[in-house]
Amino acid sequence: MSQRRVAITGLGLVSPYGGDLADFFARLCAGESAVRYLLTDDQPRPLSIPFVSCPAFDADAALGKPLASMMDRFAQLGMAAAFAAWDDCGLPRQPAGESRDDWGVSWGTALGGTLAYEKGYRELWQKGRERLSPLSVLLGMNNAANAHVSIQLGLGGVSMSHTVACASSAIAIGEAFRRVRSGEATIMVTGGSDVPQAYGVARAWEALRVMAPGDAETSPAACRPFSADRRGLVLGEGGAALVLEDWEHAVARGARIHGEMLGYGTSCDHSHLVRPEAAGQIRALRLTLADAGLAADDIDYINAHGTATAEGDPVEVAALKAVFGERAAGLPVSATKSMHGHLLGAAGAIEAIATVLALREQAIPPTAHLARPDPACAGVDHVTAGRRQPLRAALSNSFAFGGSNAVLAFAAAR
Repeated sequence: MSQRRVAITGLGLVSPYGGDLADFFARLCAGESAVRYLLTDDQPRPLSIPFVSCPAFDADAALGKPLASMMDRFAQLGMAAAFAAWDDCGLPRQPAGESRDDWGVSWGTALGGTLAYEKGYRELWQKGRERLSPLSVLLGMNNAANAHVSIQLGLGGVSMSHTVACASSAIAIGEAFRRVRSGEATIMVTGGSDVPQAYGVARAWEALRVMAPGDAETSPAACRPFSADRRGLVLGEGGAALVLEDWEHAVARGARIHGEMLGYGTSCDHSHLVRPEAAGQIRALRLTLADAGLAADDIDYINAHGTATAEGDPVEVAALKAVFGERAAGLPVSATKSMHGHLLGAAGAIEAIATVLALREQAIPPTAHLARPDPACAGVDHVTAGRRQPLRAALSNSFAFGGSNAVLAFAAAR
């Protein structure tokens, strides 16, 4: 069966910079960090960590109070991002005579409704209540976001949620891409959302000893991927969505096309739950290039997974050097997590949008705060300040706990 071209016709996000795509990308290119110091005094013990939040997001204003009240914050962020992407693609929110039975949703979240569950646990164990809200299960379930998107947009096709740690939304995008390319779906809404600021979640990540320290003064520069003085990742919340569409369908209706998705590859290290392995990442990179019909020389930019962990960054660079060989030394690589933080299950989606915008605008956002690169991460062209240059195709990497790897390939619209 012949494969169809896949257009990207909608982009939407709820980010720490707000929801305006042009502003989001301009701030990334300027190296502006959204990382702030999170200090809470209403928890069992004070929590003080660098964090990335979306303080301007008003769920009631974005969704309407009745709908927002039916959702945990992760689903609210996801629904708002999906609405923004859908509006961007130029289609009405509700069917206007056309069938949407093969239009679907593929969504990623690592945590799902942890805020709802944590609230329930507190009511049971701290307040001694015997009954919980009858909405507790509906608020907390991992497929709540994609279910609401399907309902609100009248999408009768597949509605899937993917929970694969930090690769959740990248895999969700990849699986949506495969359905459109194969002809199983005409349109797929895809992306991810996560809110890791529940007290228990933050404490659990703190116990892993992979989170960067910081205070009110130093927190904006706390996340320093590939840097010799990096000290760990910074968690963040947010939602990001893309509309993937059959190319011919998009052209026939006169849609604006942001770019083209060309390929997707995924693999598992099958060696360790938290220690990454270059061999697995190499397989994912090579599978993606083959799936996209691209050679190493066709890639002009890589949005790295780049979490600023001691083990992760050198392994990712080693994988890139193995796949791209001599080309690696001149291959622009940047990690936008240095500015927007690690959105866990939504990371792959917000980085996919950053990659698509890089191709559309022919500009590369930097890795912020990279003043002294780690020699163990040498061998690629680390972009330390935003730059403009011709870009044809780019990759976006997502590598997760559990050894799951996902790589997405995009091209500028042509």
